[in-house]
Amino acid sequence: MSSDVKENIKSQSTWIRGLYMLLYIVFATLADIILFAVILFQFLLQLFTGETNERLRKLGQGLSTYIYQVLQFLSFNSDYHPYPFGAWPKGEPRPSRSGEDSGKT
Repeated sequence: MSSDVKENIKSQSTWIRGLYMLLYIVFATLADIILFAVILFQFLLQLFTGETNERLRKLGQGLSTYIYQVLQFLSFNSDYHPYPFGAWPKGEPRPSRSGEDSGKT
């Protein structure tokens, strides 16, 4: 094993990020389940009343943006720590630009 590989394996920052990644996988899974419930409920509201709930639309947007932020972090496209270590997202995600952390909403 080369010395670079040994140094990378011993890198504390990589292992800490790995722990954050495991935690965010759990959070994203919970957010997926909640978002699925919002989607189903909104569909049923639309089906039976012809309208959707504004507060649930905002929740759905927040959850969608949050999941996007988590996926950006998990795929190493961002170093930004989403909620609960960062702010809860407001609105749609910002487009990512090269060399810049995306998802900082």
